Amino acid sequence: MSTARRVDLVIDAGWVIPVEPAGAVLADHSAVVHAGRIVAVQPRRAAAAAFDAARRVSLPQHVLIPGLVNLHTHAAMTLLRGLADDRPLMTWLSEHIWPAERRHVSPEFVYDGTLLGCAEMLRGGVTCANDMYFFPEAAAQAFLDAGMRASVGLIAIDFPSAYASDADDYLAKGLAARDRLRDRERLSFCMAPHAPYTVGDRALARIATLAEELDLPVHIHLHETADEVRSGIQSHGVRPIERLAGLGLVTERLIGVHAVHLTPTEIALLARHGASIAHCPSSNLKLASGFAPIATLLAHEINVGLGTDGAASNNRLDLLQEMRTAALVAKAVAGNAAAMPADAALRCATLGGARALGLDQLIGSIVPGKAADLCAVALGNNPETQPCYDPLSHLVYACGREHVTHVWVGGATVLEDRALVGLDLRELEKRARLWQTRLLA
Repeated sequence: MSTARRVDLVIDAGWVIPVEPAGAVLADHSAVVHAGRIVAVQPRRAAAAAFDAARRVSLPQHVLIPGLVNLHTHAAMTLLRGLADDRPLMTWLSEHIWPAERRHVSPEFVYDGTLLGCAEMLRGGVTCANDMYFFPEAAAQAFLDAGMRASVGLIAIDFPSAYASDADDYLAKGLAARDRLRDRERLSFCMAPHAPYTVGDRALARIATLAEELDLPVHIHLHETADEVRSGIQSHGVRPIERLAGLGLVTERLIGVHAVHLTPTEIALLARHGASIAHCPSSNLKLASGFAPIATLLAHEINVGLGTDGAASNNRLDLLQEMRTAALVAKAVAGNAAAMPADAALRCATLGGARALGLDQLIGSIVPGKAADLCAVALGNNPETQPCYDPLSHLVYACGREHVTHVWVGGATVLEDRALVGLDLRELEKRARLWQTRLLA
């Protein structure tokens, strides 16, 4: 009589890279999943003897990694992809993006754009996104319908939109949406003031209080450009980070997005308070915002996650590309080829993002007890990934999202053999073309 434990799923992989412990690469291992959680990570033969799986997936030429965590995006802006390229940030925002949003953003726009973004992210191994946009309830529904995990931003901004009239109205509507959705298993929430230059002191101080009371992260664009810092000094007499610190926002809850232009004093302040940074290297490059001092941040043990930003300012919601770009740019900026090694880049794309969102006890690494948010990347049968001396190095420097074949969220299959499960690509493309026609008109 067999003594093997009955479980839902066993994934046999050529390699498992669990992220914890750092740098580990487990050859010929299996991840065992039951009731949506990882119950074991063992050598394949030991797992085969110990577990009787309702389903077994054999991936001998693949590396299995935690699902990627996109720490900063505006998923609905996928419908604005390529609308106004090759322009400076404030010109891009004030003359192109904000006017288009005023004319077109609605719950339907947000739902359709977010669902399209989910399809792109899932096909690239992203299982969790930290989103900031208008009509967060519509975005949340799209994430749920896609089977994806999300941290939904409760956006606040001083100027009116189709969603809300002022910062108080944004906060009231966001908090009401959170109350309605707070019991949904795959959703969490962030306070999401847009930026220091679009949100006043009164609203920021209230957000600091709410974040403390509700135990929520605070997700905000911060020191993205040199002009932002200069205008902050002109308007408030201090640099934006100093202003936020005075309002009680520089804490372990802070997720500073971009954080390109930092002084040594500011880096020390962020480190002292345990803040996190959402590093968006492709967006920083495309908008010519500059080079974030990532090697210095890591040396100060500041938690760094990776984000794509929106598809309007990056054009791709591709976290595998962000890993490679982050690692390469960090080396060049620091003048040190070891400034951001492959294992650090992967950690930023997984556990770093999870930690910033307060979800590191749930996701971000392949550890028993955590949710089975997993991604399989094919290394075999691809000329561009051969030969393979180091799977971890290949994952960061050689692989692309086209090599992602399988994705699971909470143990449920959402991508299998490169095909999305539960999303109709033809319908998504049809909706995207309809929005394109409206925007062009």
